[in-house]
Amino acid sequence: MRTAAYVHIPFCEHICYYCDFNKVFLKNQPVDEYIEALLLEMEQTMEAKPTDRLNTIYIGGGTPTALSAEQLQRLLTGMRKILPLAGIEEYTVEVNPDSLNDEKIAVLMEGGVNRLSLGVQSFDEGLLKEIGRTHSRQSIVSAVERSRKAGLTNLSLDLMFGLPTQTPGQFAATLAEALRLDVPHLSAYSLKIEEKTVFYNRQRKGGLQLPPEEDEVTMYEQLRCETARAGLLQYEISNFAKEGYESRHNLVYWNNEEYYGFGAGAHGYVDGVRHQNHGPLPKYLQAIRQKEAPVLVSHPVTRVERIEEELFMGLRKRDGINRSHFEEKYGRTLEAFFGRQIHELVERGLLESTPERIVLTEQGLLLGNEVFEQFIAVLDEDING
Repeated sequence: MRTAAYVHIPFCEHICYYCDFNKVFLKNQPVDEYIEALLLEMEQTMEAKPTDRLNTIYIGGGTPTALSAEQLQRLLTGMRKILPLAGIEEYTVEVNPDSLNDEKIAVLMEGGVNRLSLGVQSFDEGLLKEIGRTHSRQSIVSAVERSRKAGLTNLSLDLMFGLPTQTPGQFAATLAEALRLDVPHLSAYSLKIEEKTVFYNRQRKGGLQLPPEEDEVTMYEQLRCETARAGLLQYEISNFAKEGYESRHNLVYWNNEEYYGFGAGAHGYVDGVRHQNHGPLPKYLQAIRQKEAPVLVSHPVTRVERIEEELFMGLRKRDGINRSHFEEKYGRTLEAFFGRQIHELVERGLLESTPERIVLTEQGLLLGNEVFEQFIAVLDEDING
């Protein structure tokens, strides 16, 4: 049963230099037509692949709050008519601090939204300009205060570290300011240089000055230390929360569960099939006009792939992978599939194995990708039977 849905809004008022998500400049785009197409996709999907309820929704981008208040209202009202939202537990919308105002907050809350994820990245004004962000430190504080004043208190801040020219001292200052705001959830990700971004082009030309690896490690250690001191529990490699405020929607991904994906470029996982929608707006809109599923590619996930995904996604969580749950789900023990890999990673000090579960060690957290690679493309296809 799918109980989660992701909704993609591809419009941005400005393009950040590190971003490789599916996005377009807002100006002169067919925003109203896109909203109607998005709602039609939801209708078509609910007819073909219905569900009794949704527990979580996440509207991301792009920049959802680049939409006007009226456009947001039309989208959220339409979604309430199409999707089974009566039992919704967590309803998140990504927001840019400088595009959030009282009118939009009121529209979001009226539409059922109960959680905001603010794209902060840094409190350092110079770094914000360096990465192509348009908001200021004060607009971050204002967005948090406005939301709380309206009664919307389940807030998350997204931070980044390992940014060009960033020092551990600068990140420590950003972290301190974020923690002073006392929000119940914090995410922090290291910069990855992706193709088709401004930073990728700069790096190819030798014009991108990134911090040394040891500084990036220091920043991650600062992150873990200071969030713990502030009472935020690390429940995933990059995510920290007060008890009860973990992102339920993101846990769907890390628990390898199915979810709907709506919108241009969105990914979904339904009935054992992963799919990606057309990214370019003209192709997405044309498919909807023709009453076709706007799917670019789809891939039936084999049993082998599900098991491997269970490992490299589940190990991102700090409580790791529960042995009994895994055996119940796949009919065999973890060691029956990955005995050699688990033994070698334990010997290297990257994995801890107990009778109840396997989890990353402190060193394993720093070398997570190296651990995850050990569980990819290692199983024989004959276990599909």
